[in-house]
Amino acid sequence: MLAWLSGTTLGKCIVTFFISMVPIVELRLGLPYGIALGLPYWLALTVSLLGNMLPVPFIIIYIQRIFAWLRKHWPWLDGFITRLERKAEGKGEKVEKYGTWGLLILVAIPLPGTGAWTGSLVAALLHLKVQKATPVIFVGVCIAAFIMSVLTYGVIKLI
Repeated sequence: MLAWLSGTTLGKCIVTFFISMVPIVELRLGLPYGIALGLPYWLALTVSLLGNMLPVPFIIIYIQRIFAWLRKHWPWLDGFITRLERKAEGKGEKVEKYGTWGLLILVAIPLPGTGAWTGSLVAALLHLKVQKATPVIFVGVCIAAFIMSVLTYGVIKLI
């Protein structure tokens, strides 16, 4: 099975897609990984964008309910959830100050603690509508993809 995942175009797309869905690493790892697997750039980019964006509306709509459910059924997770919310609230202050531009910049800068997951959590905590936040997050993810493309190909040329 592992040979299929690393040996076929579909398998490489699936791996790239799921890596791009993972919080913290997201597209920042998914896109370079897809390129390193030998996917054509356009395919690695498309799969990474789709993988990174798939969780966004679900996070915006459901994360507060999920947090409430986790706190109720697994109270020992309360401290972890509270830390996540505090970090997002700290970033949310800048989003409130700068509006959609703040959300766009938060998502676009490809550093740990930024990205689509953080932007979606901030949008949920600020009670932004999914119809308003999702396009802004998508543009931010596209900017992050551009930055990661430049960095990836810059590193490849250095090697």
